[in-house]
Amino acid sequence: MTTEHNPEIALQNLEQKIDTLVHICQQLHDENLQLKNKQNELLQQRSSLLEKNEKAKSRVEAMISRLKVMEI
Repeated sequence: MTTEHNPEIALQNLEQKIDTLVHICQQLHDENLQLKNKQNELLQQRSSLLEKNEKAKSRVEAMISRLKVMEI
């Protein structure tokens, strides 16, 4: 009797496929969470770097202004 004619074997095959899909879904869910966490971390890091860059820019502009005043 082939798989198509044996409902018990067909059911077992279906259960195996469903178990595989459930496992893959769980893996994708876990990976998605990790990627979201990494994205949040990178966004925070970017924000911090932009803030530091802005502070450095302000300090350099202030130094240039002081140097220009000294030249006069």
